[in-house]
Amino acid sequence: MFAAAARADEDGYQLWLRYRPLPAAQAAAVPASAIVTLAPETPTVLAARTELQRALGGMLGRVPQAATAIRAGSVVLARSDGLPAGLPAELRGSLDRIGPEGYLLARTRMQGQDVFLITAKSDIGLLYGSFAWLRALQDGSAASLVRSPLVSNPALPLRVLNHWDNLDRSVERGYAGQSIWNWWELPAIVDPRYLDYARANASLGINGTVLNNVNAKAEVLSPAFIAKAAAVAKVLRPYGIRVFLSVRWSTPLDLRETATADPLDPAVAAWWRRKTEEIYRSIPDFGGFLVKANSEGQPGPQDYGRNHVDGANMLARALAPHGGTVMWRAFVYEPPESRKRKGLGDDPKHDRAAHAYDQFKPLDGKFDANVLVQVKNGAIDFQPREPFHPLFGAMPKTPLMMEFQITKEYLGFATHLAYLGPMYEETLRADTHVRGKGSTVAKVVDGSLHGYKLTGMAGVANIGSDRNWSGSHFDQANWYVYGRLAWNPALSSRDIAEEWTRMTFSNDADVVQPIVGMMMGSREAVVDYMTPMGLHHLMGRGHHYGPGPWVEGGPRADWTSVYYHRATKDGIGFDRTRRGSDAVSQYAPPVAAQFDDVKKTPEQFLLWFHHLPWDYTTQSGRPLWDELVHHYSRGVDYVRGMRRTWDGLEGRIDPERHAQVATFLAIQEKEAQWWRDGSIAYFQTFSGRPLPAGEALPPHALEYYESLEFPFAPGNG
Repeated sequence: MFAAAARADEDGYQLWLRYRPLPAAQAAAVPASAIVTLAPETPTVLAARTELQRALGGMLGRVPQAATAIRAGSVVLARSDGLPAGLPAELRGSLDRIGPEGYLLARTRMQGQDVFLITAKSDIGLLYGSFAWLRALQDGSAASLVRSPLVSNPALPLRVLNHWDNLDRSVERGYAGQSIWNWWELPAIVDPRYLDYARANASLGINGTVLNNVNAKAEVLSPAFIAKAAAVAKVLRPYGIRVFLSVRWSTPLDLRETATADPLDPAVAAWWRRKTEEIYRSIPDFGGFLVKANSEGQPGPQDYGRNHVDGANMLARALAPHGGTVMWRAFVYEPPESRKRKGLGDDPKHDRAAHAYDQFKPLDGKFDANVLVQVKNGAIDFQPREPFHPLFGAMPKTPLMMEFQITKEYLGFATHLAYLGPMYEETLRADTHVRGKGSTVAKVVDGSLHGYKLTGMAGVANIGSDRNWSGSHFDQANWYVYGRLAWNPALSSRDIAEEWTRMTFSNDADVVQPIVGMMMGSREAVVDYMTPMGLHHLMGRGHHYGPGPWVEGGPRADWTSVYYHRATKDGIGFDRTRRGSDAVSQYAPPVAAQFDDVKKTPEQFLLWFHHLPWDYTTQSGRPLWDELVHHYSRGVDYVRGMRRTWDGLEGRIDPERHAQVATFLAIQEKEAQWWRDGSIAYFQTFSGRPLPAGEALPPHALEYYESLEFPFAPGNG
């Protein structure tokens, strides 16, 4: 359990659930004389009351005891169907707005007494409401509950973490130690950390977790591993978190229990039905399967001449009697070399960004009702910036599930400070225009645009065995903002950053304002010094760390940087206009027209959609070459500014956390300069243009940076 007492040094384990003492005036406004529970004592209700006692003990210096009679200052935890008569009219009217997982918070009168009310229609709603009230106490916003009740419901029924954790405890694209799932010890030994994991996720409203890597192994469906997953599920269940498993398409064949993995073979379908029944006997609330098929070498139904619908629906029918869901990933792309293997010659318009749309758009409306097609936020692969994926809005008859990456595979791992809230917000607020202006990606994902009932959001987790959970203290904020936006995609990433900062570091405005300021510009700084103006996939080969714009050759052209930037002496950028790969035509006509016109394309996506000469005049009036150099340098300058800001907070942040962040920021500044110098030196070999006035490079920069090697293991997601 988390300790409530403050310490001079903090290691980050408590995340945003630190529950430090409130200022005296604020504490005096929260008498919390007792906790009165008007609901059956289920494990979830008990978890809610226990959390309230733990938190109030830390914030108020005393633990409110459980009571049966309401008295002045009570915290009342009540199912809405168990509320006493005589409630104020305004409160009664608000109760009807509570959904199945939602809650209502109010400062009100009950049985003649002033109380704090947390009410919901379900036990999990009471738990979510308890965490929301504690969040309001921590960040100082609880006073607003005096004026009017707060009703909150999740916009999405499925809010899921995807762990890319392997069965040997390694983590693909993980930068925070080993997997938290200790498969060697489970099910006999259950790490107490799993309970804290459940608490942290429930505090955000996350209600599902995929335990294992999308590049799955057949062994995860063996009886031994099902028993291990069941032990984890038992811990998570009271916190409303359902367990899912990633499955390998060819599992029955790999285990030599069928002669094929063809989804239309009755023996294969029967095998999956039996296996699904076996899982539900051990995990009655099992969530379902996540599938990566026919992608980056993974087997799938296309190996047998079938399509994604054939595969997804076969699994969906095995899960349907149990209430399970299939999350079928749309991260698919055919290698450029495939045409040659088929004897069709080169494909001059090959564009990896277009392939998911080409494969999935024709299948719209053919998936079973319990299938979600899981689509990454952008069409390439979790780049520092991508335009929204063209599938959003293009499949009105098929529920699409957003897939964000919380772990920073392409943004400097855990070392570089990059708050991803603005990236998520940028994507969710992007307008698809498929049903006119205002047809945002958020409205596609939450189901309101097309009338989906089953909707969801997935985040590739950044959680590991490191004491601070995520490898760096600021990467905790990316877990936090993902969960908050999964609950309500309309929230402001700035407001969420402020919430997190107040709970994680301090409520002192002299701490909050500079930290939030750092965070809000940090992702844009990474874009500037890594992939400015729409450039993308320029990282080192395989490990995706550090600059690698010079990467070419190897097993696949679309795993190289030169495939994407296409720099020559004549210019730079990937032509996706109607004159190029025509990927723009996958968007709704108003968006396609905007991206097709170089004068209307936002400069942040300029080189994503256009191949332009080095002397092209940008909006600033500078030639393209000079503008690129400006962005690279601006990114480095921002990191220097973050270091100065953080140094100025010494003494206001506990020494342990301050020192770790300071160390990482020093590394980030050095590596931002590395990105700037290596990228500029490389692209200058094509542009042939001098550096703008005031800019410089170290001698022999290109030769030096190209020679650097890093011992990270390649892998794909």
